[in-house]
Amino acid sequence: MNVIQRIHQLDVFVFSWFMARKNGKRLARIGRFISFSADGPLYVVTDIVLWHFHYRLLARIIAFGFALERCLYFAIKLGFKRNRPADTLKNFHSYITPSDKFSFPSGHTSGAFFVAYCLAQAFPSYYLLFYIWATHVGLSRLLLGVHFPTDTLMGALLGVGCAALMVALLHGILPY
Repeated sequence: MNVIQRIHQLDVFVFSWFMARKNGKRLARIGRFISFSADGPLYVVTDIVLWHFHYRLLARIIAFGFALERCLYFAIKLGFKRNRPADTLKNFHSYITPSDKFSFPSGHTSGAFFVAYCLAQAFPSYYLLFYIWATHVGLSRLLLGVHFPTDTLMGALLGVGCAALMVALLHGILPY
């Protein structure tokens, strides 16, 4: 058995453990709200608010960084074409209908960790809150049944990686 198959087996095991939790429907309702907080349009609003309150460098980092992150996200998603849990597991239905067919990586998780990293750099006193929120976004995607654990893990790594790169590139280059 190769490494990819073993990772998938572990993914299915952990995913099944999450789905077997008592109060799954109640957690899914909470998960919908948390997941909604990581929808793309809200990031545009966040960027506009940052720009309005004169956090111009941060707004630029987020705008350019999201462009990079989304390009990589779509390239990876279309390159791997990993089916979602409902398409992979027999007799399983997710709590929501996902916006696209493939699950790897999690775009909600990637976006959340991207924003968490950027905001933590600008407002270090609140870093823990930002990362707790981003972690909950990733967990919500599992609880809603639309992603396997490695989808959210890779989403988190993609988001943090793109944010770290953009902060490093633009922090010293762009004027406020």
